[in-house]
Formats: sequence, structure tokens, C-alpha cells
Amino acid sequence: MLKPQLHQSHLSTKIPFLLPKPFIHGSGHASFPVYSRSLSTKANKKVRAGYKHGSIKSIASVTQQSTDVKAVVTVKQTVVDFWTEIGIERGLDDFTDLFGKTLLLELVSAELDPNFGEIGAIFVENEHHKEMYLHDVVLNGFPAGPVHSYLPSETPNGLAKLRKEELETLRGNDNGERKKGERIYDYDVYNDLGNPDSDPETARPVIGGEEHPYPRRCRTGRPRTESDPLTETRSSSFYVPRDEEFSEIKMGTFSAKTLKSVLHALVPSLSTAIVDSDLGFPFFSSIDALFNEGINLPPLKKQGFWKDLLPNLFRAITDGTKDVLKFETPDTMERDRFFWFRDEEFARQTLSGLNPCTIKMVTEWPLRSKLDPEIYGPQESAITTEMVEQEIKGFMTCGEAVKAQKLFILDYHDLFLPFVSKIRELKGTTLYGSRTLFFLTHEGTLRPLAIELTRPPMDGKPQWKQVFRPAWHSTGVWLWRLAKAMSLHTSLAITSLLVTEPYIIAAHRQLSEMHPIYRLLHPHFRYTMEINALARQYLINAKGIIETSFFPGKYSMELSSVVYDQEWRFDYEALPKDLINRAMAVEDPSAPHGLKLMVEDYPYANDGLVLWDIIKEWVSDYVNHYYSDSSLIVSDNELQAWWTEVRTVGHADKKDEPWWPVLKTPQDLIETLTTIIWIASGHHAAVNFGQYTYAGYFPNRPTTARMNMPTEDPNDELLKLFWEKPEISN
Repeated sequence: MLKPQLHQSHLSTKIPFLLPKPFIHGSGHASFPVYSRSLSTKANKKVRAGYKHGSIKSIASVTQQSTDVKAVVTVKQTVVDFWTEIGIERGLDDFTDLFGKTLLLELVSAELDPNFGEIGAIFVENEHHKEMYLHDVVLNGFPAGPVHSYLPSETPNGLAKLRKEELETLRGNDNGERKKGERIYDYDVYNDLGNPDSDPETARPVIGGEEHPYPRRCRTGRPRTESDPLTETRSSSFYVPRDEEFSEIKMGTFSAKTLKSVLHALVPSLSTAIVDSDLGFPFFSSIDALFNEGINLPPLKKQGFWKDLLPNLFRAITDGTKDVLKFETPDTMERDRFFWFRDEEFARQTLSGLNPCTIKMVTEWPLRSKLDPEIYGPQESAITTEMVEQEIKGFMTCGEAVKAQKLFILDYHDLFLPFVSKIRELKGTTLYGSRTLFFLTHEGTLRPLAIELTRPPMDGKPQWKQVFRPAWHSTGVWLWRLAKAMSLHTSLAITSLLVTEPYIIAAHRQLSEMHPIYRLLHPHFRYTMEINALARQYLINAKGIIETSFFPGKYSMELSSVVYDQEWRFDYEALPKDLINRAMAVEDPSAPHGLKLMVEDYPYANDGLVLWDIIKEWVSDYVNHYYSDSSLIVSDNELQAWWTEVRTVGHADKKDEPWWPVLKTPQDLIETLTTIIWIASGHHAAVNFGQYTYAGYFPNRPTTARMNMPTEDPNDELLKLFWEKPEISN
């Protein structure tokens, strides 16, 4: 369960704890979520817990017939010291206000029994006027042992009404603006990325809906802007339900305000290392200087602030007169300064780098586009059979290579070609549709064969396409390096989608916290909604970090919508099915994990399948413990409502797709839950946790390309510049 925050609410001060039973194991006590709602129970026992001066724990007891019960309530201080030191206010006022105050504990019977049977819930009433952190309530002395989780059909009579009304409270009524401290979960589209009232250039289309399909976010209910009735106004803080906010400890390592202050201080300093901000770094030595020499920093209130804040990125040093910031050298560059030049590393990162999820086996030849030739030009690829056979040098024919399952491809041609024209209108940015072809060598490694770059018909010019191949002469070498950069920067742009939030919202709206599936999923959802809200504030917003740093610019979320529309399927989010769909694996009962990989040295798949099997084994044991047969799943109204809402509301733009699983059997549920947990754990880690390792030295993973290939519409001046200083041609 997420951090139990107890606070005074304008809704109520009475908070119920529904007591869950740990799966398989039990400790005899529990940590409880805290709710903010009102519900009266006349026949319940009440216990008043008082605080002693100087102590945090409070103890209360009640005698029921001959049973002595002791309740131990633990309250913890919030973390404020770090933020105070750097001038950011966060957390509570002086904790001493708690002493001398009381919490009112009201025990709720699980059954409608006048003699008061087993405890099913606890109401906690906060008599303080400020939010406090209630860590846990431990009840000792009950002979019944651990308390219970219940499927809806098994809910004790005394808790049935409480269970139903709590879910109704969490759903809200879809009216009004959500306020801080509330616990309402509802859906909305991404219509709050810009602020056209203050800056018309930040107007952005609504992401989510028929024109731009996308998963839904948490509704905030803010008023609409005056200049665009479809756009929601922005504010200094974005609403997330209170139980989804960061704990104080988590906030100590992740603060939106602090991150924003870092960027505002860092960007001007970083720009001094760039001669022309529109052209980027003029030489590789200018990039290397960030790691070797550093850049001057503005005055800091706290020594070591940068290192304390983001220790994996910066090394702050002082030479006695000024602060200098040095970027930490990424591990890849530390081992080999020129790693990013090498073709074998370029190929390796398609299997184990930041985006190991898009490479596919070539199953059809020749390569063809599916785009309309009347708009985008001829569909035939410029990569020919002759080119492939020249590169594999007589080892086999192209047809034999396809049949032997030796050719693999990164194909971003059709995905990006429709965006080329409008992205090229952005200052200092260019784009191509790209295909990158690889050959599987006898050593089991990939070798790049060719990169095709395509520009659609535009500005009165016909379609342009050219194939670049590894070369030995200097001009060809640099053209090949530039083509690799073009391929890499498009690959970096499609590594992640915001698809998890609908699962979380639906879980809170439809699954009681007493439900075993809620308890299974909850740890994997922790902090996701807060992180996504911060992303809307500072990362994916108009003129935010993503738009100013990555090549799609203001079209970033539109492109994300296209990827979701064309590529995303829930069933293919499961790792085994994803690998099979990309022809990177085939089913083989005799192989480890039941799959035979087409590239044996595929770290993302090798490691991922181990984790997938572990997750699935745990989920299988858990589901089979609660659902002994299919009828229990079909009749579980909360479970069915949760999954229906995920599909029809959270992913409403794909609600009619035939590939959505139906929850009829334990195996259906096991596969669905394993997929969701995999997305939130292994998959997320694979495409996020290596960002600095692989993209920290950005020539290895450039986020944007600024100049066209010198062979596209060449002129004497451009070619002369390329021949003399090829490194500045991109």
C-alpha cells in the first residue's frame, strides 16, 4: 500500500483502514492506507489514542469481554531539512504540534454482530489541523490471527457497505477542479501541455481522441483557456490523488521545483559552451570539454548542491574563485572514448541499448513502403539485392540470407516520413525516413550493411532517397557516420509511451484495497502518477525539455500518438509475444523459456525472459491462491469492471480492437497481470535506466539532427564545407 498520509480534509476527518490479509505469509500486524471520507457506524467500539510529550508512538487499549487489545500507532516526522537548506519549502511545520493532541480510533466489526466480532476496519480521526504521516497501526491481542483480503463475493456483511462506498468516493462525480489532498481518480485527455493565453506559440492539439489517439491521464478539472476552449489551463502544481504523491523521503531525491531550478541555472551556463545555439557544438572537442574541463556555474546557496541533487550526472568542483561543473563520464565512454564510432557497437546497441525493442527480422524481400505513393513517392526501397550481396561478399545470396533468417532491420521509414516536411520547418532541425539493415554473422553478432535515408516530395522537389554503406575512403566513412547519426536520433525518439496510468486509475476506481489483485499490483504502480504529472509540467509540455531537446520539437506528442496508434497492442506488450511478433524468436518447448531466439546474444531478450518467468511464476501462485476456478474470475464484479474500464475508458481510442484479452480463466488473468507488471518493471528499466550510459555522450545517441546530408541537393559551398570539416555537417 502506498504511503499512508493522514490529513485534515474538507471532506471529512474520519479515515477508514480496511484490514487486508497478507498473501501466504503473515506478520500478525499490518500497515494501512489512510482514506479521507465520512461514514458512521453506531455499534462500533472507539479508542482514543493520546500522545505523550517527547514520544512518537502512542498506545491505547480496549477490553472486549475477556480480550485485551492493544493498538500501537506510529507517527513519523516529515523530511524538511534538505529543502530548507536549498531554499525550497516542502513538508510540514514544526512536528511539536502533535504532542498533547489525539487520534480517535474507531474499530469496525467485520460482521453485523451486536457482540462485535472480528475487526474488519479502523476509522482514524485526525484532531490536528495539519497533515501528518501515520506510519502504521498495529493491533495486538486478537485471537483470530491475521486479518483478511476478500474477493467481492466473500466480503463480510459488516464491510460490504464500506467497501462499496469507498470506491464511490474514489471515483468522484466528474465535476469541478480537483484540489490538493483529494483522492479522486478520473480520466482526461492530454489537453494541458500548452498555455496559449500567455503564449500563442505553445498552443498544442489535444492528444487523445479520434484525431490523435492516446491513453488517458488523470483528470484535474482545471478551467479551460480563453483562447482555446479545448485546452485546459496550467498551474504551478498539477493535481494527483494524495495517495499517489511522493513520500517525503522520495521527494528528497526527486523534486519538481528543484529540478526546474537546476535546469534554469544549468542551461545558460551550458549555452556558453556552444558557439551557436542554433547549430550546436562546433567540434567534438567542445563536447569533450563538458567532461574534461567543465563549465562555469552560477553562485550556489549550498556547497555540493549539484552533486547532492544529481550525483550520477555532475561533478561539481571549486577552484577557489568560481564553481565549475563537469559532467560525469558515461561508462561507455570511460572504457572506450571512440566507442560510438564503431560499427559493432552501433549494431550491439540495437540489442542492448536504449531501444532494444524495435529491431525486427526481415521476412519479406524486397523492402517496400506501405505509404501512399501519390503523396510520399515510390514505395520501392533503394536497398537492392546487389547492394546486400556486395556487403556480405559472396557468403550467400540475398534470397538465401532472408531464408536463413540472417537479415534484420530497424525500419522507421513509414513512421517518420509523414513528419519530415513539417519538422524541417522547425529552426535548426531536419529529419529523414530511415531503414537500417543488419546481417547476422557466423559469430552470432550483427553487422550493419546499409542505411537508407528518404525525403518525401516537398517544396516542389521529387522524392529523394540514398543508401549509405560502410566505406574505407574518408568521404565515404564520414557519410556513413552521418547516416548512422540520422538512424540513431530517430531510434531514440520512440523509446517510451505513457500507457500505464490507465491501469492505475482504473484499479483505484474499481478494485477495493481489500481486493487481492489491487494488493498485487499496487507496489508496481507506486509514484507513477506523480512522475507523469511532473512530466506534463516540465518534460512533455510545450517548449519543455523534450520539445527543446529532441528532434520532433513541438510535434513530439503528436509523434507519440502516431506510434501508439500504429504500433501499440496490449497483447504485444508481453515480452514473449513481442519477440515472436518481431520475428526475433519462435516458440520452442525444448528451449529455455519456451522460446528460441533468432539472435542468441540478445541481452534485452535473454535477461528479460528470465525476469518474465520470475514474475509469471509469482503471479501464477498468487492468482491460483485466490481463484481456484474460472467461475470466481467471471463472477468477480470488481475485477471485470477494472479490466473493462482499462479498455473502454483508459485506452478508449483502441477499445474495439479484437486483440484485447478477456478475463475468463485464471490463465487469462495471469497473462494480463504479468504483462502489466513487466511493463512497469523490466521493460521500463530497459528503456530508461541506461539513458545516461548510452546517451550521456550525445554523439552516440543524438537527440536531433540539424543539417541535411551533404549529398541531398548538394552545392559547391556545402560540399566544400563537408570535405574540409565533415564533423560539423550535422
